[in-house]
Amino acid sequence: MLRSALQRLSRGLREQPAGRRVELPLPPTLPATLGCDAVGVPAEHGFRLMARLPRTGCVFADADWWWWIVPAGSDLDLSWPSPARYVTGTAVPAAHPRLIHWPEAHTPYTPPIPFYLMVCQLSGTAPAWTRDGASQALTPAVE
Repeated sequence: MLRSALQRLSRGLREQPAGRRVELPLPPTLPATLGCDAVGVPAEHGFRLMARLPRTGCVFADADWWWWIVPAGSDLDLSWPSPARYVTGTAVPAAHPRLIHWPEAHTPYTPPIPFYLMVCQLSGTAPAWTRDGASQALTPAVE
C-alpha cells in the first residue's frame, strides 16, 4: 500500500501538465465525503461514455475535454489508459468547463470501476492494475 501511494505521488508530480488549471466547482448540495479526483476524456468520446455508464456523477465539459468526478484515490493500483487523463483533486487543465450533468444520486461521484472498464474498452486496452509495483492485465481464466 505504501508503494502504491508513493507511485501515485510520483505519477502526480510527473503528470502535472504546464499551463492553466481550473477548479471544477462541485455543487455544495452534493457531499464529497470521499474526496474528489477527476478523470478526463476527449470530448469526442463524452456522449458515448455517458450513455453506457450505469450511473454517472457530476460531469464537466469544455470544447476539448469531459471531466468525470470520481472518489479520491481511484487511480491507486490502476493504470488509466490513454487518452484518459487522471487528475488528483479537481483542478484540471481546461479552458471553461461547465457542469453538464447533475447526478440523480445524492453524490457527485461516477463509480470508478465501471468507468475505468469503459475507458479501457474505448481505448482498446486490456484493464490492468498494479500490485506491488508490477502491472498485471486482467485475462480470462483458463480451465
